[in-house]
Amino acid sequence: MKTFIIAEAGVNHNGSIELAKKLIDKAHWAGVDAVKFQTFTADKLTSKSAKKADYQNKTTSEKSQYEMLKKLELKTKDFEILKNYCSQKGIKFMSSPFDLDSIDLLNKIGLDIWKIPSGEITNYPYLKKIAELKHEIIMSTGMANLSEIEKALDLLKVNGAEDITVLHCNTEYPTPMKDVNLKAMLTIKEAFKVDIGYSDHTKGIEVPTAAVALGAEVIEKHFTLDNSMEGPDHRASLEPEELKHMVDAIRNIENALGDGIKKPSKSESKNKDIARKSIVAAKDIKKGELFTEDNLTIKRPGDGINPMQWPNILGKKAKREFSFDELIEL
Repeated sequence: MKTFIIAEAGVNHNGSIELAKKLIDKAHWAGVDAVKFQTFTADKLTSKSAKKADYQNKTTSEKSQYEMLKKLELKTKDFEILKNYCSQKGIKFMSSPFDLDSIDLLNKIGLDIWKIPSGEITNYPYLKKIAELKHEIIMSTGMANLSEIEKALDLLKVNGAEDITVLHCNTEYPTPMKDVNLKAMLTIKEAFKVDIGYSDHTKGIEVPTAAVALGAEVIEKHFTLDNSMEGPDHRASLEPEELKHMVDAIRNIENALGDGIKKPSKSESKNKDIARKSIVAAKDIKKGELFTEDNLTIKRPGDGINPMQWPNILGKKAKREFSFDELIEL
């Protein structure tokens, strides 16, 4: 099954629709399935007194979350422009809403896959409203425990949601490797019998690639045009070349996983006779002489008698003469 890869542009456009279009261009070039933004207004998302996270203090100069987010807003009309631009490029447009009005906006422009960010997993009115749209849902679970995931899933399902994929996630930017806990993705799958995926905030591409090997059906990864840009998420994001490397690595892993049936592949079958061995004469053998462990041995190539027949060959008479190293025949 092909992994659905989401390039998380997020707010890495820094409030510029022109930068947002460039991010779409690069996401399309990298070969992802979808590019995702964030839809919000600072006035509805956060209070003016809300503090910034530690990583945001390191990457932005504004004093509060409100001031930081205000600079990162896109205009209402921009989202329809970006959706149309994605259609022209042949890449799916997505955006995570962060308030009820943003849900209405995205629904109006025709969003068909809804991505619930980790911070909204305990937002009852928000979850209920998205569920009632009865579209496909992808939900991140950063900072959540199993009980919180269960309550969110129950709320979504009772309000009409059916197609739900749950992403394991760690909400630290960047996430330390020791805190990834990738096996928790499998715990989620087992606990709730849902499709699973992984939203990654580590540096590099190793962890999302490993997630695919473990069964992730959706991968989400932040990317930027330039890690050195000012903004909360740039430093924990891949640059375009890295994003393409991740896509290529994931597609390689998909091919490598195969169908699970253990059998010789087409490419290796031609090497069977070369790599395997046969029963051969360890010395010159006369006609009528008994085959023994002294006059037989096992060597390449493998186009003679299978060495697993060794017990059946010992004690039999040679029907003709065999020279040293000659394949034995019965």
